[in-house]
Formats: sequence, C-alpha cells, structure tokens
Amino acid sequence: MAKSLGARPRARGTAIDILANHRLRLTVLGSSSSIPRPNRACSCYLLQSGQATVVFDIGSGGFANLRQFVDYHRLDAVFLTHMHADHFLDIIPLRYALKYGSLRRHGKLDLFLPPGGEAMLRKLVAAFFTEGDRDYLDEVFDVKTYDPGAAIEIKDLTLTFAPTIHFIEAYAIRAQVQNTSVVYSGDSAPSEELVALARGANLFLCEATLGPYESETGVRGHCSAREAALMAREAGVDSLVLTHYGSGIPPDELSDEARRHFNGDCGVADDFLQLVVG
Repeated sequence: MAKSLGARPRARGTAIDILANHRLRLTVLGSSSSIPRPNRACSCYLLQSGQATVVFDIGSGGFANLRQFVDYHRLDAVFLTHMHADHFLDIIPLRYALKYGSLRRHGKLDLFLPPGGEAMLRKLVAAFFTEGDRDYLDEVFDVKTYDPGAAIEIKDLTLTFAPTIHFIEAYAIRAQVQNTSVVYSGDSAPSEELVALARGANLFLCEATLGPYESETGVRGHCSAREAALMAREAGVDSLVLTHYGSGIPPDELSDEARRHFNGDCGVADDFLQLVVG
C-alpha cells in the first residue's frame, strides 16, 4: 500500500525523518515527458529507505527539485535507466554542485549507468569541457556500468533490473527493502520483462506517455495509461502511479482510463508528490 503525503515542497534544509524499518518513501521530482514545463520537470525520482537515499534518473529541472528535499551531498547513488536527454541532463548541474558547492561530501557519488551509457556521457561532456588534465566526471562521481542481470546492494536497499522496450537500450528498476518494493518502468512499451520485474510489487511507477487516442507505428517505445494498467493488473501490484505524461493529456483522463483496467490503488504523479510504501 502507498500512502500519499501530498505534493507540497519541503522547506529547504528541513531534515527528512527516519523511515520505519521495511518502508520506502518515493518523492516525485520530475513527472513530465521529454519537454519540461512550468512546475513539472523531466524524469527524476527520489527513493529513501531507512538507510539509503538514491535517485532514479535526473532529467531537466530534477536537480533543483531534489534540493528542496535532501542535501545532494548525502545521496548514496544515482541510477540512470537509459541515455535519453530527458532522463539524465541534470547530471551536469549535480556535478557542478558536488565540485563547487559550499557543502562537501566524503568520497565520490556512485553514478550507475546502463550498458553503453558511460561512453555516451563522456562524449557529451567532452563537447564543452576542454581541460585535458582533469576528468570532468571522475572528480566527483564513481562512474559504474550496472550489470542488468545482477542485483546491487545500497545499504538496506536491493536493486534489480529488467530490459524494457524502447528506442534505445533501456532498463526498469526494482527497489526492495525486506518485503517492500517499488518498481520504476523508465521508458517502455508494454513488456513481459517489465511485468515480471513488477510482479507483486507494492508500488508500480509506470510511464504513460501516449494519450488514449495516440498510437505508435513500427518500433515502439512508450505505453498508454491503459497499457500501464494492464501491466499492473497482470503483475498483481498493489498500487499504480502513472508518470512521464505530456501536457496534452489531462491527469484525470489518465487516471480514469487506468481505473477501467486496474482495480488497485491508482494515481497520477505530480512533482513533489510523496508516497510512503509499506
């Protein structure tokens, strides 16, 4: 079960209370699709357990929103689902904050990238960072490529992955502490691998890029609210939250469409929405 804590930004600098054992807190920092909007950043999600603090994706506007909830130097890790700009561009301001901000962290921040992601990110930063005697990323990040077939342990949090159906290589993430789990789809068309990853999850955070009257022809990479709901139903999740939707889709329309196909708790993500799971 996911309990909403509302969608008001926390005052900057206010400490997050310690979560009870075996619970997770999800904070939506960016719920837009590829175009950021006023009051809605691109994909970015903060997940906190009793011990760990991680970020899934960090698209345009996500870092500024992150700063309203946690001190960035206290992050344990950042995970990127895939290397589309709306899911990772705020790695750049995060890097500058870690390098030049008034706060200093002990050690580098773990940055977990999908296979092939490191080469792409290094090509991007090479276009504007020309100081050859310094490494733009490695000064502040411990850059790692995750193995999609292996679990990663971040303190009390276990993370596993599944490939999704998208226009480039992309992955969904399952985060679990004890018997409490949150699954984030990243970007994906309907996928049996995604359904398997989400099986029995407490919360399924799933993209719903396509409106009810939209369709993709040829190679697919996104799903609709209806398709997200059907996956949630097949996976037997407790709660479904739709995200990564465009400005032309009213949230009420999204939730109404999803509820026609999924009988569990169902909602639509908004920036600053907080959910406690477990």
